[in-house]
Amino acid sequence: MSRNVLLLPGDGIGPEIVAEAEKVLHKVNDQFGLGLSFESALVGGAAIDETDTPLPEETLEKARKADAILLGAVGGPKWDSLPMAKRPEKGLLGLRSNLELFANLRPAILYPQLASASSLKPEVVSGLDILIVRELTGGIYFGQPRGVRELESGERQGYNTYQYTESEIRRIGRVAFEAAQQRGKKLCSVDKANVLEVTVLWREIMEDLKREYPDVELSHMYVDNAAMQLVRAPKQFDVIVTGNMFGDILSDEAAMLTGSIGMLPSASLNSDKQGMYEPCHGSAPDIAGQGIANPLATILSAAMMLRYSLNEEKAALAIEAAVSKVLDQGLRTADIMSEGGQKVSTRDMGEAVLNAL
Repeated sequence: MSRNVLLLPGDGIGPEIVAEAEKVLHKVNDQFGLGLSFESALVGGAAIDETDTPLPEETLEKARKADAILLGAVGGPKWDSLPMAKRPEKGLLGLRSNLELFANLRPAILYPQLASASSLKPEVVSGLDILIVRELTGGIYFGQPRGVRELESGERQGYNTYQYTESEIRRIGRVAFEAAQQRGKKLCSVDKANVLEVTVLWREIMEDLKREYPDVELSHMYVDNAAMQLVRAPKQFDVIVTGNMFGDILSDEAAMLTGSIGMLPSASLNSDKQGMYEPCHGSAPDIAGQGIANPLATILSAAMMLRYSLNEEKAALAIEAAVSKVLDQGLRTADIMSEGGQKVSTRDMGEAVLNAL
């Protein structure tokens, strides 16, 4: 049975890194007889340039039919002057909301070969393996009402609404508890319950869910303390679950503990395990077209896609082993370059992974 993968290269370095991940997917498709088929579509700034909208209906329709989606990146200064509703990021948010991709999984794993690339001391980060589970379709990014209005005084006021329903909290909580059961059985729920009522509810529901997962140790932490603890003693964490905005910030912080955000993949899943997979980094327009971007986060995102949406664990493990082998060989793109490493291009790194497979 053929399974369809939709490729959304997007903007900036997106086309360069997706091209390398696509080669890897074709390789494992042949090696493991996965029966995958591929098609591409426009999203973000590239879609705006062609169709005047960041999420064309054709792209959305292809996404709905796909078994899994691999995204490069969206956005760039070229489109920053557009109205908020027409910016490239709205294409990404539209995919998340239309496909109900509510669960964002962001692993922060430090490859031992890159311990020296972290900004923290090796003894603080060696062996780091954290999974951040971020709620992705609710919270302040989607809450209504929102906007900019003029007050009676004539002063302008910007406003957003931070809200979560009980059902939204329960479904992301279950994903996090189940992930913790498969790992170290420790779950830290991050909130700001000392000042935000919405996270008071969040904490109450996490405590209620704990009764269903007696084998998981649940703890709570305010987001400001969590940000500090990620730098002070990151290995205390196993799985972190939090809302959309806090997860956005903390996952990028955790990324830098691993040496480079260019190494971190992510998965965004709905209740049917249909997923959109993308590197945690952005479109990096300042280096686009130069052939120096790190494709490993996108290649590792493809591995996550095989694992979570396509149930192809052996192929996923093969890709991850190939990435580790390439790092053992000392090959480095500029973002993870260290003393004694061999600097390579985007394409060279992709070819090295293919050879390792």
